[in-house]
Amino acid sequence: MEKKVMPVATICEGIVIDHIPSDKLFDVVTLLHLEHATGAVTIGNNLESAYLGKKGIIKVADAQFSDELLNRIAIVAPNVHLNFIENYEVVEKRKATLPEHIYGIIRCPNVKCITNNEPMQTHFITKQAENEEFFECHYCGRKIESDKIELL
Repeated sequence: MEKKVMPVATICEGIVIDHIPSDKLFDVVTLLHLEHATGAVTIGNNLESAYLGKKGIIKVADAQFSDELLNRIAIVAPNVHLNFIENYEVVEKRKATLPEHIYGIIRCPNVKCITNNEPMQTHFITKQAENEEFFECHYCGRKIESDKIELL
């Protein structure tokens, strides 16, 4: 019998963010501000995945994030799995859900938008049309497809 080896070590307490598309892994790192984490952070990229082919995974030990912050992940990686760990066991699993309003994360591509010309926080509204999600600038109405967003 072949022994399965985990490519990334387990953690005692914290969160595991799994099924991140490899090309979006560092966007997730940026959104969560993991450079300021005080516990151990393990980042794996281009790992084998039956679900995605190649995936990224992030394990953050001894950390708790607000639901609001975790749901921001869905902006760049809508199908990630969030696994909450206590005493080496998964105690809760869920997917990140896209927030209805997004503040200060996405840059508006409209150079004439007030958010690009005044010291004003961006504000986008999540919209859906024909099974595709996009974001609409609250101020100028510019629409951005999820694969074309630029993070601030």
